[in-house]
Amino acid sequence: MVESAEKDPRVYLAAERTLLAWIRTGLAMMGFGFVVARFGLFLREMQAVQQGTPLASGRGSLWFGIALVLMGVLVNLSAVFHHKRLVRELREGNWDADRPARTGMIVAVVLAIAGLAVAIYLLTVR
Repeated sequence: MVESAEKDPRVYLAAERTLLAWIRTGLAMMGFGFVVARFGLFLREMQAVQQGTPLASGRGSLWFGIALVLMGVLVNLSAVFHHKRLVRELREGNWDADRPARTGMIVAVVLAIAGLAVAIYLLTVR
């Protein structure tokens, strides 16, 4: 006898693993954002030690780091709402497998744009 997908615990466990993967992604983005934000401070201190003069205010890394931290927060909040909706749809039996994973695509595009911005910044700033 085959159980329906709504009652199969493997379906809910897979949804929970997906939620946890999104949480890890959000936490990684927040951690990386913190590192990027503090990297500007590190560079400033290194130049002050080597040359005796502090580096001009490098606000780019601070703002980019803050943006990554906020993106991580948004990813985690989005994951919670998506998981809640998915579990509700699974219980009601009206889950649509053809619906694209919008959150993943949005995160991928935003991170690709951020990567291009950083690459351009690194090429133009000496």
